[in-house]
Amino acid sequence: MNEQDHEPIIVVGHRNPDNDSISSAVGYAHLKSLTNPHNSYEAMRLGPMPHESSYVLDRFGLPYPPVLTHVHSRVRDVMTPRPLQIAQSATMREAGETLKRHSIRTLVVHDENGRFQGVIDTTTFANLYLAELDNAQAAAATRLATLVQPVSAFLSAAPILEAEDILNEARETVLASALRQAVVLDEDGKAIGIVTRTDLARTPRRKVILVDHNESSQAVNGILEAEVVEVVDHHRIGDIQTTMPIPFINMPLGSTASIVATEYLRNNVPFEPTYAAVLLSAVLTDTVLLKSPSTSPRDQELAEILAKAAGLEVQTFGRELFEARFAGQDGSVESIVLADSKVFERGDTSFMVSQFETVNTADILKKEGEIIEFLDDLVRRQGHEFALVLVTDIMREGSQFIISGTPRLVEHSFGIDLSSKSAWVPGILSRKKQVAPRLLD
Repeated sequence: MNEQDHEPIIVVGHRNPDNDSISSAVGYAHLKSLTNPHNSYEAMRLGPMPHESSYVLDRFGLPYPPVLTHVHSRVRDVMTPRPLQIAQSATMREAGETLKRHSIRTLVVHDENGRFQGVIDTTTFANLYLAELDNAQAAAATRLATLVQPVSAFLSAAPILEAEDILNEARETVLASALRQAVVLDEDGKAIGIVTRTDLARTPRRKVILVDHNESSQAVNGILEAEVVEVVDHHRIGDIQTTMPIPFINMPLGSTASIVATEYLRNNVPFEPTYAAVLLSAVLTDTVLLKSPSTSPRDQELAEILAKAAGLEVQTFGRELFEARFAGQDGSVESIVLADSKVFERGDTSFMVSQFETVNTADILKKEGEIIEFLDDLVRRQGHEFALVLVTDIMREGSQFIISGTPRLVEHSFGIDLSSKSAWVPGILSRKKQVAPRLLD
């Protein structure tokens, strides 16, 4: 059985992950492992941990989801693991007997420390015996002398791959080799697998569950090569396509964590205090302490259910989360602009909207000139119609709009003047509910 047969199903949120993206992946992977024990599930992430996510996972003793760089098919997904090996000090007779006994073409050869040295294959023996035809009388003696020599004297080179190499890139290496195969080495230089041309005929697709997004522009690299098996999201329906019908849960709630919590209840799975706290944290951060216009009565109800299960008080825990977020912010212009940013497509154009939540916009606006310069450069490099930053003040319940590029769409959508590239807009707390829909309509 190949290694890919044991590959866990990946549960992952969007790029530039926020707390809802992280916590929903953690909570949903745990739920799936309980309701579908015949499969394994692993929560992963596409970027740095948000400070409040680190705070919650540290506080409740859960590991951070590992970083996922891509879901392209890899060498490890098709390689034959644990190839037959022989020491370089072994004789050619031993090598030949091993090849014959196991009906294989190639033997990996290692040194006394187990490190890869080369290969001996059936072609090696064929070439040796063909050479004997030039001197038939001496053939028997030559053959006997050859068979007692160490395999190190007859090694052939082989293409080298690593298990995490992208399969489509490794394919050329194997196909260009006269050996018709490649050896897969680990970081210590030891052979852990072989990839043949026959192996390349298969291209297994990695299985992925998307949470808190359903657009390819926000998904992990290689998503078009993967098999999306589920989607759980509270955003607009985007462009993710599948070859087969799948469970697609899309609900107009304030957070994806609210949907995940609903799935716990629907499946009659009790909330463990630890995971209840993780899900509650996402409900509170994504709804801005249940103040955001995206907050539904269901979010409020679920917050109380999760708080009770976790032994927490909603508002107290919420304040602790935002204190952790603000304490961890480095205040750099790059962090303000990019920490929570999303790119949207509109016709033939694109635009970026990012959001930075704070309890004091005055401190952030001291850097307004630098933010605008950063946005100017970003628009020029990315070719966006505009880039908009929402500096959201949780206490004042509004957002400062800072923009670069063509502001006409934003001005028309919100009835504001952005000739100075900045304007205060009261009541704006949610990018998803209050900003993106207006800009996309």
